Amino acid sequence: MIRPSNKPSGPSTGPSDPKKPSNWLESLNCAFEGVIYAFKTQRHMRYHYIIAAGALFLSLFLKLPLPEFVLFAIAVIILLAAEMFNTAIEETVNLVEEKYHIAAKNAKDVSAGAVLISSVGVALMAYIIFSRYLYGPSEVILRGAREFSAHIALISLFMVLIGVVASKAFFGKGRPLHGGLPSGHAAVAFSLWTSVTVLTLDPLVSVLTFAMAVMVSHSRLLLRIHTRFEVFLGALLGTGFTYFIYYLFTRLLK
Repeated sequence: MIRPSNKPSGPSTGPSDPKKPSNWLESLNCAFEGVIYAFKTQRHMRYHYIIAAGALFLSLFLKLPLPEFVLFAIAVIILLAAEMFNTAIEETVNLVEEKYHIAAKNAKDVSAGAVLISSVGVALMAYIIFSRYLYGPSEVILRGAREFSAHIALISLFMVLIGVVASKAFFGKGRPLHGGLPSGHAAVAFSLWTSVTVLTLDPLVSVLTFAMAVMVSHSRLLLRIHTRFEVFLGALLGTGFTYFIYYLFTRLLK
């Protein structure tokens, strides 16, 4: 015996059903709702907005020429659009395929890869545009300390290690280079990156060393030894403390 179904036979027309926009104003409102939804639900989207706002403000502060500003703004827009397409694809895949499926994974991975490529493009664009504005003033300080840079590098590294130990002793968590606040590996890696930048004064070497420092810091996240906040504080401690010591020694020597 076949029991009758309780589901309605025809299409639902209840008040909760979404309606197709009837005019351009409703379509615009739907578009804004999509932007707000992506911002509220996607953590990386919020990060990208914050970074984009800071970079655009910096471009105004440095008074970038109009062509450079336009190119950088386009790169940022492409990145934000790629992040939104990634969100849309993930939502669609989750709606169609509830269980794990290799095709669903591939679709999400490809859309995430598009965001990654856009992020790399923005990073390269930012480096090409901003490096000549920021590297020049820093080079004056770095060249002044270059004669004693080897000694200062060792002093900075020891001071960073002491800072890490003191912080972990204060907060009562972790060992000097394992767990706790801040990340000792990130602090040491970024301290060495700063010292290498001073020793070489070569932008390419600096970028490559920075990439290595990021990879070391990222490994602490993959191993679940540190949180993002702990890694960020470690990187900030290593970079800031080392640069401050170089700056201080340069002033004292003058």
